[in-house]
Amino acid sequence: MLTVSDVSLRFSDRKLFDDVNIKFTAGNTYGLIGANGAGKSTFLKILAGDIEPTTGHISLGPDERLSVLRQNHFDYEDERVIDVVIMGNDQLYSIMKEKDAIYMKEDFSDEDGVRAAELEGEFAELGGWEAESEASQLLQNLNISEDLHYQNMSELTNGEKVKVLLAKALFGKPDVLLLDEPTNGLDIQSINWLEDFLIDFENTVIVVSHDRHFLNKVCTHMADLDFGKIKIFVGNYDFWKQSSELAARLQADRNAKAEEKIKELQEFVARFSANASKSKQATSRKKMLDKIELEEIIPSSRKYPFINFKSEREIGNDLLTVENLKVVIDGETILDNINFILRPGDKTALIGQNDIQTTALIRALMGDIEYEGTVKWGVTTSQSYLPKDNTRDFDTNKSILDWLRQFASKEEDDNTFLRGFLGRMLFSGEEVNKSVNVLSGGEKVRVMLSKLMLLKSNVLVLDDPTNHLDLESISSLNEGLTNYKGSLLFASHDHEFIQTIANHIIVISKNGVIDRIGETYDEFLENDEVQAKVKALWAD
Repeated sequence: MLTVSDVSLRFSDRKLFDDVNIKFTAGNTYGLIGANGAGKSTFLKILAGDIEPTTGHISLGPDERLSVLRQNHFDYEDERVIDVVIMGNDQLYSIMKEKDAIYMKEDFSDEDGVRAAELEGEFAELGGWEAESEASQLLQNLNISEDLHYQNMSELTNGEKVKVLLAKALFGKPDVLLLDEPTNGLDIQSINWLEDFLIDFENTVIVVSHDRHFLNKVCTHMADLDFGKIKIFVGNYDFWKQSSELAARLQADRNAKAEEKIKELQEFVARFSANASKSKQATSRKKMLDKIELEEIIPSSRKYPFINFKSEREIGNDLLTVENLKVVIDGETILDNINFILRPGDKTALIGQNDIQTTALIRALMGDIEYEGTVKWGVTTSQSYLPKDNTRDFDTNKSILDWLRQFASKEEDDNTFLRGFLGRMLFSGEEVNKSVNVLSGGEKVRVMLSKLMLLKSNVLVLDDPTNHLDLESISSLNEGLTNYKGSLLFASHDHEFIQTIANHIIVISKNGVIDRIGETYDEFLENDEVQAKVKALWAD
């Protein structure tokens, strides 16, 4: 159990948290949510002891151990992979090192013998004899093959290092586990394994993530950070979002009687509970939802941008044909033998081994990099593009208002319209006069999405559009693209995004493609035959 008592954090110009009092208890997984800039990662750092709060204190239960996922990929270059994982338990690792140092002594004294015996006892008590096999199993579960376990970290790729640090955090069954964006840089298989691991994990987990599918799968509670306070809610992200939206609607309905509102809330909880999956985590949540007090369901103050894409004209018979496409960057073949046809109405998710592949393909399709082969867009198509790297787009000191004006039609380029439009994208008042080159990552993406809405193209090409966005903006974008009547081609790591939007999945590689039409993302992942083909395609 982790207890937060009277914690506040103040800077000279603002207060980030104030009088936070929470108990995080064993057997529960808490999703820490809040708008961008609310201080989620900062709060995790306070819990981890990396930042000292202005007031209050954090306390663990007696003899409990806290473990933190850190993104310090290059701190262990000269250490063996297996040793880095075992370092997850500081006490065990230091005993191992001291024990080994004593046994290495040439002049082994009686005192050394006594100390060695003490250490052996402590080592056994902490599960030291099973440590290597446990560490090895964690690594294998994350697709780090055994031949790498005794290599130095410097020999691993960045993606492999990410997995080793995750294994380090999970090692030794910590009493409290703090995870900041644990799915970043993980492949689908590793994410699925981590979800199952956390569902079965019996201690306390606190996680920050922008992956709604992950939060829905693993969380028993949401910890909402809003206006400097943190409030705990029972249920996963979808329950928190839908229940708070329902509460807001009922609060606004002045004509409805109190008993009608109570009945609607009760029916919502019963419906949500009945739809829960049969996983252990869902069962645990259902028991809690059955006991929920309706007063606990309150409207959220969170604001959602209004994202609604329209197209000025329909696409004719042809959307996109790609033949024998090859991309070579700095002498290395990134993609080869890429052939596929997209038809009007397709909402296509691109799945690659890595972001380099998906970005290279999207840039080739948009004429942004050189390639071999044929890319043929239909004559009635008009494409709008959201690149992963928008540096070029914002290399100017124009205000948001003036920057956006260049993409507006004559009927929509006046200040009144644009201010109202930007207001719905959460740029209020004088914020519209901010220079675009000083905006945060999330603000830049919201401005780019505003541009795409104004252009009214019938094809959207999006490279990792949820990157930098908060959960509210991701939800709104998800809904906007689901309702979009045009065609869509996108790359994303967001499971929920792909599952709810895509009706066409294309797996790309150096060796060709796997083309799946009329299949959801979950069906694609659960199809063993297809997944075997994907594995073979990516074998090189």
